[in-house]
Formats: sequence, structure tokens, C-alpha cells
Amino acid sequence: ILQMIAKGKNASELFPAVVKNVASKNIEIKKLVYVYLVRYAEEQQDLALLSISTFQRALKDPNQLIRASALRVLSSIRVPIIVPIMMLAIKEASADLSPYVRKNAAHAIQKLYSLDPEQKEMLIEIIEKLLKDKSTLVAGSVVMAFEEVCPDRIDLIHKNYRKLCNLLVDVEEWGQVVIIHMLTRYARTQFVSPWKEDDGLEDNEKDFYDSDEEQKEKSDKRKKAYTMDPDHRLLIRNTKPLLQSRNAAVVMAVAQLYWHIAPKSEVGIISKPLVRLLRSNREVQYIVLQNIATMSIQRKGMFEPYLKSFYVRSTDPTMIKILKLEILTNLANEANISTLLREFQTYVKSQDKQFAAATIQTIGRCATNISEVTDTCLNGLVCLLSNRDEIVVAESVVVIKKLLQMQPIQHGEIIKHMAKLLDSITVPVARASILWLIGENCERVPIIAPDVLRKMAKSFTSEDDLVKLQILNLGAKLYLTNSRQTKLLTQYILNLGKYDQNYDIRDRTRFIRQLIVPNEKSGALSKYAKKIFLAQKPAPLLESPFKDRDHFQLGTLSHTLNTKATGYLELSNWPEVAPDPSVRNVEVIELAKEWTPAGKAKKEKPDKKFYSESEEEEDSSESSSDSESESGSESGEQDEEGDSSEDSSEDSSEHQSESGSESEAENKRAGQKSSRTKGKRDSEDVDKENENSKTSDSSDAESSSIEGSSSGSESESVSESESESRKVTKEKGKKPKQDGNPLTKDVSLLDLDDSDNNHASVNPVSTPVALPVPALSPSLIADLEGLNLSASSSVISVSTPVFVPMTTHVLLHRMSGKGLAAHYSFPRQPCIFGDKMVSVQITLNNTTDRKIENIHIGEKKLPMGMQMHVFNPIGSLEPGGSITVSMGIDFCDSTQTASFQLCTKDDCFSVNIQPPVGELLLPVAMSEKDFKKEQACLSALHLLSKPRKANRNE
Repeated sequence: ILQMIAKGKNASELFPAVVKNVASKNIEIKKLVYVYLVRYAEEQQDLALLSISTFQRALKDPNQLIRASALRVLSSIRVPIIVPIMMLAIKEASADLSPYVRKNAAHAIQKLYSLDPEQKEMLIEIIEKLLKDKSTLVAGSVVMAFEEVCPDRIDLIHKNYRKLCNLLVDVEEWGQVVIIHMLTRYARTQFVSPWKEDDGLEDNEKDFYDSDEEQKEKSDKRKKAYTMDPDHRLLIRNTKPLLQSRNAAVVMAVAQLYWHIAPKSEVGIISKPLVRLLRSNREVQYIVLQNIATMSIQRKGMFEPYLKSFYVRSTDPTMIKILKLEILTNLANEANISTLLREFQTYVKSQDKQFAAATIQTIGRCATNISEVTDTCLNGLVCLLSNRDEIVVAESVVVIKKLLQMQPIQHGEIIKHMAKLLDSITVPVARASILWLIGENCERVPIIAPDVLRKMAKSFTSEDDLVKLQILNLGAKLYLTNSRQTKLLTQYILNLGKYDQNYDIRDRTRFIRQLIVPNEKSGALSKYAKKIFLAQKPAPLLESPFKDRDHFQLGTLSHTLNTKATGYLELSNWPEVAPDPSVRNVEVIELAKEWTPAGKAKKEKPDKKFYSESEEEEDSSESSSDSESESGSESGEQDEEGDSSEDSSEDSSEHQSESGSESEAENKRAGQKSSRTKGKRDSEDVDKENENSKTSDSSDAESSSIEGSSSGSESESVSESESESRKVTKEKGKKPKQDGNPLTKDVSLLDLDDSDNNHASVNPVSTPVALPVPALSPSLIADLEGLNLSASSSVISVSTPVFVPMTTHVLLHRMSGKGLAAHYSFPRQPCIFGDKMVSVQITLNNTTDRKIENIHIGEKKLPMGMQMHVFNPIGSLEPGGSITVSMGIDFCDSTQTASFQLCTKDDCFSVNIQPPVGELLLPVAMSEKDFKKEQACLSALHLLSKPRKANRNE
């Protein structure tokens, strides 16, 4: 049945039979039935109402697809009597756990509003709730509902503005289009114009009597007066990546956003993505070209570099050709007009007559816009008058008439030439244009004009109405200027016009007769007849048809049609003074509270301190951010309360009193030690110091890591991991019983990466992952000697790689490197150059028969934040020789390419290294109990049940 519907056949007669199956227990059948019901529920409302109780039961079905489908069917039954049921269903669905059901609730809001607009207030409450939804699946649908129901309620967007900006990249494509259009309107009401700076400079030029210094001061003040709102910048920055979207509508939406709200200096970036869209199908091309045509009128410079992209192809449909012509005309200037005219010459010969006629009009517009080529264009158009194609000749006549009208210089020869064409041209507009030209210049062609009137009088009855009107005008003008020759002819024509079938011609005839032929009844106007008929006519202004479209928002249906469409929401003008920006702060604060790691959240409770002396001492030696994140041994205890079980927190409190003095002394020592470590963290001395302390007593280091891992909070930065290392030293004396506790939930994969890298180079086998351990003092080692490691201790340690591939990648081919070949591989060993660097081995081969000297790394082109430790320059490499060197690269936990130059004495070669994702990880081993604990924290691992060893490939 659904196959029939898909082919366009009517299956509505089967509705009673299909609707019975809605009670089927088979989920697959239910889904298909709901698809059918959504299609025909509106047509068969009475039958659908009989099954409404089944739909209501389905709203509570455990399967989210069934719940969503039931809501879709319910909202498709367009009967006012079930509005309360629909409202209740939408309210419940808006609070559903499934984002897919909430998305369908947003869709149902629009249907209910169109059915019963009186429900607007209740629907706005649901929209307000759904706008706070953090799911990207819901965002686009709820904004669409907002646009349909209450587009003027901007206050609902304030709190969600930043969230929508940040979610934009992850929303589905059609949701992105809706959100971008809504945010464009929002930005125009909430931010001041970023174009004021340019306007100010233009106004400055008008200050004629100001000195240069005064003008400079004014312009400086105006420049300083405008600073872009951070939220305005956020929107522009977050939409920029979407210019690379595969969806043409998204690219178009971002382009119109930049056009309407971005500073003029930044709008240029949209030109290349828009030109890229011209490779799409003809419908997309048509819309994009229309928008480019509007843009190119105001900002020619944006699209000038892509001039050749707008050249017409023979395969283009006529509508696309004419739009491209329009853009080429807008982009024409003194520099490129000669190229464009050669292009236009080819277009005139096209078999597509409509396109050829449009090209001739284009030539005429170029002639009026660029005075340097006016004569050239006019001569070219005159040459076209001898063309075999009548349409081309007719269009040339019309354009020449306009050009001659704009130039008061006498062009008697051209007018004579055109008068001869009256015998051959049959197109009414062209004949009318020639007659009008002869009439306007009848004094300049006194011999030809009466003869033309004679010929026209013969064929008057068979001419088109447009031509008849011009014959009447020509007769009137000649009667006034050369009545001796044309008096009788004119009277004959007026008599013919008096009895014409067209009432416009009869009316014009009576008017002219009374005006030019004096008699007793003639009014006072007769004496002014010559001035009326032979007055100087204003030259026609040849303008682009897209000139007035810019007041519509680009990319909308109204812009395409050049008329206001139903439902079009106009862009408001920029406000003079920006509304209060603090209205957008609410949601950001809530998000900050929700996402702040446990160690940072304790900033709000600085008064609950047990060891104030150690706190004060640390405050004096640490930065404010570090000292706030550790509040003596209390911070460790708070972590335990938030993350560990009640038993572990009781244990820690029991031992708190027993070893308070010891932990206090250790706090002071750890604070001094960590402050020194922080100050010279990147130096080799620290690595050596750590190495010595670890090798002297690795078991002590392990025991400290055990306790640190059981009390550590989630760490996402170096400074936080350092603060956690200080917590370790504080809690040695107070938690001996806590060794058995597994790793807390706050340890994330980020922790594993960061802390592994910190000390992997020192002890690759047993280095703890959760915390970087500082060098321990002898007194601390003595304190820790009594602690035993239990079998269930929460140790996550770096292990040796299970598998190291022998694969090498080509860095520089011998042909490209002029005999120097280079290959690189990832040895999967801790890097000796830095904590966060990935070790890379490079093998250099000399395949030439001469020595290669001074091989070194030259210019580095690294992305923001990426670092590289290069190998020492190689003095020389013998013919056929090979050498392996090591480098360290910090890829910043991303697969961005590290680009640099591999240089010899004579040449430099650009090379790059891009790491596979697996090479950015370190191998980790853990016990089965720890693994299950971590598995519960990571939703991605919920299917795993056996412990395993993670290696770099995973």
C-alpha cells in the first residue's frame, strides 16, 4: 500500500482496513500503519477519530518511534474537537526523555496553532520550555515552531541565544537554515550597526570647513565609538564554518547573515562559497545568481575576482544565461569592459533569441554606465542593424533609440540608416522606436521625415496599435515644424485614426486634432502645441531590475519574487542604542554551574576550611586559580563526598584527626615544591629531579598515586592536574584505609591522556595516570613506607605497547627531494622532548652519488597551539647512507597536519605529518574491577564486559 502511495496512487479507500492494524503488536507493522495514517488522517477525519483512543495509548508506548508516530497522526487529524487532546499530548511529549519525540512535539505545535490560534499562549509556554532543550535534534524544530507561532517574542531567545549559536554546527541542515534566519532577525534588533564606522568616515568628508586635524579627531572618535558586542561576534564566528556545508540552503543562509549583519570588511568571505554553488543543479544556480545579482550592485569588488565564473555556457538554460548577463553588467568597469564586449559579441550570435536580445540590452547598459565605450557600443549596435535575424535588429533599434536619447549630439546618419529599415523590420516595438526617433529629430532630417510619414499613412490601417500611436505623434510633430509639406498627410492620418477600432487611438486622434489644428473651439493650449510636442524629453535611466530588491532579506521567497510573500518577516533597522546585553547572560551562568568540574565548583564554598594556616601559606605561593581549587584537606574530602561512597568518606574523616599535624606539614612542603615545579615545568631539570625521586622508590610513588587517584577530581588542564598533585601530599596521613577504593567517576579519558604524557618518559611501566607525581622528600617517603598495596587498589598505569607496527609513511619522495628520501613512523614510545609530545622517528636516505650537507628543519607552519621539537642539524649524509633521527610533535590532541620544511644546504622541501588518531593515545592497563568502574562512567563502553588492555591503535 505504501508503495502505491509512493508512486502517487490514491489509497484512501483502504483507510478502514489499514486503521484496524494500528492495534497490532508487531512494531514494524505499527510503523507502516502510522506512515499511512499521517498521509490520510486529514482526509478521513471521521474514521481516524474512531481510533483516537489507540493513538492515545500509543503515546505511552515504550518505543520512541511509536510514541512520535502516534503524536504525528494525532496532530494530522484536523478536527477542532480534539484540540484539548492534542494539547495534552504535546505537553507530555515535550517532556519526553527521547529527543526524537520532543522534536515531533515541536512539529505538532505548528499544526495545532494553524488549527486553533487561540491556543497561542499555552503553545508559547511549551516553546519556551523546548527552547531550553540542549539536544541538537530538537533545536531546529522548536525554532521553526517559534517562527510560526510567535516570531515577535524575541525575549524567549535572549536566554538561549548563546546556546543556539554554539549548537548551530551540530544541528541538522534544515534546522541550521531556520535558526540562521531567525538569528539574523534577532541580531538586527539587539546589536548596533557594524557599518557605522564606514558611514562616519563618509560623513566626515562633508565637513568642508574643518581642518585636517579636526577631521582626524572626529574620525578617531567615531572609530572608537563602535566596539562589536561579543555576542554579535559569537554569531558571526560560529556560522563561518557552515560556509563549507554540502547543503546549498545552509551556505545561502550564512551568506545572507553575513550580508545583513557582518562588518563590511568581513562580507567578502561569502563570495567564494556562493560561486562554488554555481556547480549545482539549475534550480540552485537560479536562486544563488539572483542573490549575487543583488549583492553585485552594491559591492562589485566582492565578485570581480570570479568574473569568469559568470561567463555563459551553451548548456545553461535561458533563465540562468540572463541572470549571468545581469551580473556581468553589474561587474563591468573600465578595466574589464573590453573583455566583456568580446564575450557579448559571441552571445549575440546565439541561437537562443531571447538571450541574444538580452545581450543587446546589456551592451546598451554598459554603454550608458561606462562613458569610455559608449561610441564603441553604439557603432557595434549599428552594425547589428544589418543582421539577418529580425529580433536582433529590433532589439538593437530599441537600444540605439535609448542611447541616442541620452546623447544630445547629432546622429543624423544613424537616424537615416534606421529610417531605411522601416521597410524590412516588422517587430512593432522596433518600428515604433524608429518613428519616435524620426519625430524627435524631424528638424535634423527634414527630407526623410515627410517621406516616412507618407509611407506610414499608406500602411496605417494594418499597423500594430503601438505603431499607430507613434504615426500620430510623428504627424503632429511634422505638422508643427513642416506644415507646408505634411498638412494634408497629417489630416488624412487623423481622419483614419478617428474611426479606428481601438479607443486609445481614437482618443489620441481627437486630442491631437484639437491641439494642433486651430479653430474657433480651440483652447488656450493650441498656442503652446509646439512646446508640448517638441519639448526636451528626459533620457531613460537604464537600471538593473535587481536594484530595488535589496530591501528584502536575501535568500527568501520575497526576494526571489520581488514582492512581499505571505509570512515574510521583515528585517528591522539597526537600533541606535543597543538593548541591555545582560539579558543573554542567564543561560550561560547555568551552563557554567552544570559543567564546571568538581574541583572548580568548590570555589563557591571557600569558608568551609579545616586547615586555614596551610591554606594561607599556599595562597601566598600559588596563583589564585590554583589556591581556590584546593582548600586544605577539606577539598579532598569534598571530592570524596561528591564522588565516592559514604564508607570511604567516613574512613577519611576518621583518619583526619589522627594525622592532622603531619598533613599540615606535608601541605607546606608540597605547596613549596609544586610552586617550584610550576615555575620551571618545561625545563629538563624537573624531568631529572622527577626521575631521581621515582627511581629511588617507585613503590612509594605508586602508593602516592593510589591515594591521589582515589581523591582526584576531574582534570582538564595542566594547572588543575598540578593542584591535584598537591592534594596527594595533603591526604597521605589521613586516608590509609582508603587505598582499597576504586578510581572515582571523575577520572575521564582526558585525565588519562594528560597525566600519562606528564611522566611517561620517566617510568613507562608503572607511572600513575590520574596525577602527575612531584619529587617526594625523604620524610614523605618514610611516612609512606607503611602503606601496603591491596589487590583491588585503583591503579591505572601506562604499559608497554602490545603491538608496534613497522609501517612507515613517505615524508619526502626521492624524486621530489632531489635524491634525499625521508620516511617517518610512530615508535609508540614516550617522547623525551616533552610531556604532551608524540614521538616521531624520521629515516633519511641519500640516494644520490654525492654527499648531502646540512640537513635540518627550516620554516615551520604549525596550527595555533601546536609545538614541535626538531632534530639537531645533520652535518652531512654520505652517498647511499641512511640515518634515523627523533622528533617530538605536540598535535594538541587533534589530527591537524604539522607542516614544515626539510632543508639541505642548497634546497628546501615542504613536507607534512598527519597522525592517525590512535597514535595520539598511550597504552593503559587496569584491573577488572577498575575497568568495570570506568565502564560505568563511559557510555560508549556500555557493551563491553571483559577487561582489556588499551593500546594506541584503540
